[in-house]
Amino acid sequence: MKKASHISFFILLITGILINSCQEKSAKVYTEADVNIIPKVAHLNITEGVFRFNENTVFVVSNDEQKQAVKLLIDKFKNAANWDLKITTKTPTSNYISLETDNSLEQEAYTINASTNHVVVKASSTSGFLYAIQSLRQLLPVEIESDTLIKNIDWEIPNVQIADSPRFKWRGLMLDLSRHFFGKNYIKETIDMLALHKMNILHLHLVDDQGWRIEIKKYPKLTEVGAWRVDQEHLPWNARKDNNPDEKGTYGGFLTQKELKEIVAYAATKGVEVIPEIEMPAHVSSAIAAYPELSCHGEQIAVPSGALWPITDIYCVGKESTFEFLENVLLEVMDIFPSKYIHIGGDEATKTNWEVCPHCKKRIAVEKLENVEELQSYFIKRIEKFINSKGKKLIGWDEILEGGLAPEATVMSWRGVKGGVEAAKHGNDAIMSPVGYCYFDYYQGTPDLEPKAAGPVTTVSKVYQFEPIVGELTQEEEKHILGGQANVWAEHIPTEEHSQYMIFPRLTALSEALWSPKEKRNWNDFSGRLKSIMNRFEYLDVNYAKSAYIINSKVKTDIQSKSVAITLQNEFPDSDIRYVLNDADLNSEAIPFTEPIVVNKTTVIKASLFEADKPINHVFKETITFHKGVASKVDYVTNYHERYQGSQAFNLVNTLRGSKDFRDGRWQAWLNKDAKVVIDLGEEKNISKVTIGSMVNQKNSVYYPTEINVLLSDDNENFTEVGKIEKPFKVYNEPKLKDFSIDFEAQKARYIKVEAKINKSDIKVKEAWIFIDEILID
Repeated sequence: MKKASHISFFILLITGILINSCQEKSAKVYTEADVNIIPKVAHLNITEGVFRFNENTVFVVSNDEQKQAVKLLIDKFKNAANWDLKITTKTPTSNYISLETDNSLEQEAYTINASTNHVVVKASSTSGFLYAIQSLRQLLPVEIESDTLIKNIDWEIPNVQIADSPRFKWRGLMLDLSRHFFGKNYIKETIDMLALHKMNILHLHLVDDQGWRIEIKKYPKLTEVGAWRVDQEHLPWNARKDNNPDEKGTYGGFLTQKELKEIVAYAATKGVEVIPEIEMPAHVSSAIAAYPELSCHGEQIAVPSGALWPITDIYCVGKESTFEFLENVLLEVMDIFPSKYIHIGGDEATKTNWEVCPHCKKRIAVEKLENVEELQSYFIKRIEKFINSKGKKLIGWDEILEGGLAPEATVMSWRGVKGGVEAAKHGNDAIMSPVGYCYFDYYQGTPDLEPKAAGPVTTVSKVYQFEPIVGELTQEEEKHILGGQANVWAEHIPTEEHSQYMIFPRLTALSEALWSPKEKRNWNDFSGRLKSIMNRFEYLDVNYAKSAYIINSKVKTDIQSKSVAITLQNEFPDSDIRYVLNDADLNSEAIPFTEPIVVNKTTVIKASLFEADKPINHVFKETITFHKGVASKVDYVTNYHERYQGSQAFNLVNTLRGSKDFRDGRWQAWLNKDAKVVIDLGEEKNISKVTIGSMVNQKNSVYYPTEINVLLSDDNENFTEVGKIEKPFKVYNEPKLKDFSIDFEAQKARYIKVEAKINKSDIKVKEAWIFIDEILID
């Protein structure tokens, strides 16, 4: 008895030690702030305790689809923990994750109920189980993404109850493979990242003027000729010359039908549907280069190597052989892609050839059409009828609305949301993909600090603001808005690394805008979770942009005190930004930024994001240049354009210089007229120099002035010219900034008149903008 008592005491002692040890290991108390799932789940409840994975944890499944879903986590643990976790069909007493079918849940919905002993996942579909596993993945420490062994880490998740489902059914990304070709492996990597973000559509832009990227066995020249162009990759996209049709192309590539079927099958295991886009009737120079008879004129052309505008070489709608060709192509496409939808483009067709083509004119007469717009509608409707006959649905860009919308067509609205609204009001489905939020070929931050891109700046925080449902729709019409999509046009994106950089983390923001309940979306909350997923990107070796960390400034001019207040910020509200002035050392003398920095003389500001008391990322530097005209009254003899007002009345004398992004709010602009202003210094001052800050961006019809005049006056009536610059027109392929300075003998004056002109006859354009950010007076 005595011996037994000692043994009992020993057992109790060991048990107590184990209990205490477990309690110590579970000491962390989880809160909602510790749950960094993106996109944000619809419903979340956290209870006390954790579920801890170990080498004996098993997954309980009842079918192959569930087995495929859990394979993701099994593979992750194999790499990061060196565990070979098992799958079983029998439920043990504890330490398991079970997947159970619940047909009461919606198609993509799932629930997770995690307790200390086990985790129960429920869904009604394969996609629901896949999304649940992605959420479990994001509940685990970010080190789960490591492809090498991680030691001394607790692989645990909090005890949670999650009920989640998407707000929109279309959550897409388009990859342009035509302007620059990206291969099978990169597409698969992109699919993996879509799955992580619970995105369910990959739209492949397989055909455009600059390259045909899909094997069509009935028409081998489409890839023999159309997939290759003369290599002008050393030149800017907009500066490439027309090619000789007889010169063999060496840049390009295409995906075989076998490769595409492999991509489609791989995507299906990740819950992603692949949608092919076969452009028509325009953006098809690559097809016409291979088969000239498809055009109205039938002449041989080359596959263009760069920018092409206007797009006049388009399919001839008057020839029956055109429709025979397209139907044969679409039959092979449908054999590859089991998707519900076929995207046919339908955008940016310049119809000048149709207007004179005898075949097209005959088609207009026979079909009793009014004009070439109705001819395009005839074309789209005929193609739709063929696609519908094969059990598929047609998608087109919003230009397919022109001339009359096809009965069952889905509109992808890119020129804002207007096209999507019109389609929904017509009773057709629509997918919102407005250029201002969803074009991921645009810059993500200050253009000077970013790789080459198109268009203005679309930050990750702006993408997060995207809302597919606009207020003018009724409840019934809203049901026609399927969701949204990002587009990555590749004119300026030559490599896969660059493509990935443009996508992430903006796709992260878009995923939440399309999945999560609108009322749950909050930038401050999201930005914290964004940092967590960026840490995952590091382990996953994703080339993501860190532009959101880059510091920028806002400057406010005080007219009374003739001072300016500078606010430093990036996209993260809790950033530790520190700064110094002039020659102070940023490493040792930095001051935490807490309120606007007020200066009244020329000052250099340097700033950085700090981490662990050390500057990280790009160092911000801006010189606030005070001159004799700062905060002076400006009389606009010719008013600036309403689209580019800058900070209005004092924009030209507020010390704030513009960037190469002419939409950054720091520029004023004049369209097709001279820029004429008079600056009132308030009193006579000695003046010997006037500098005008300008820019050129000829792709967007922004030109340097060809003539600048400076005149002085002491009464605002009688002006004397003191200097002139005449600058002959020159072609610039890239945006540039330039200060035009006019020096003259020092003299007293109160009023300075500046006139900037463009001689449109010299540059031979219909539209010419002058942009000015500052007029400096010394």
